[in-house]
Amino acid sequence: MGVAACLSDLYDSWHDSHGSRKKLKKKNQLQTVEIKVKMDCEGCERRVRKSVEGMKGVTSVEVDPKKSKLTVVGYVDPDKVLHRVQHRTGKKAEMWPYVPYDVVDHPYVHGVYDKKAPPGYVRNTGALDPQTESLARASSPEIRYTTAFSDENPTACAVM
Repeated sequence: MGVAACLSDLYDSWHDSHGSRKKLKKKNQLQTVEIKVKMDCEGCERRVRKSVEGMKGVTSVEVDPKKSKLTVVGYVDPDKVLHRVQHRTGKKAEMWPYVPYDVVDHPYVHGVYDKKAPPGYVRNTGALDPQTESLARASSPEIRYTTAFSDENPTACAVM
């Protein structure tokens, strides 16, 4: 921290302890919020853009109607941005659930590949159950088969 920032914090803490009723606000970090919103026409695109442009702390807004993606950069809370888009547009909106396919080890494992994903993207693998994820990341066929037919695996096949 610089000297000016330290002095400013010191003054604020002294000023607040001596009778000021001003509450300290938590400062938001600069972040990028990506939201999935279906946009059919230019009017939808314009409505989605206008819903977040007036928010306090927003630095830039980018709308990509082909991917159904809204990107907001600024000092904002992601949950507030999502709620505002849903409230102002009346559309169903959710946080961007996709990641580039080259980031994922096995992009075509059950639960990761999504036909509705934009080209070059797959569903985020953080939501997979541990059994499927360990099976997907297995390096050799022997490990895959022993894991698939193991007694410890509750979803294992039983061949008699």
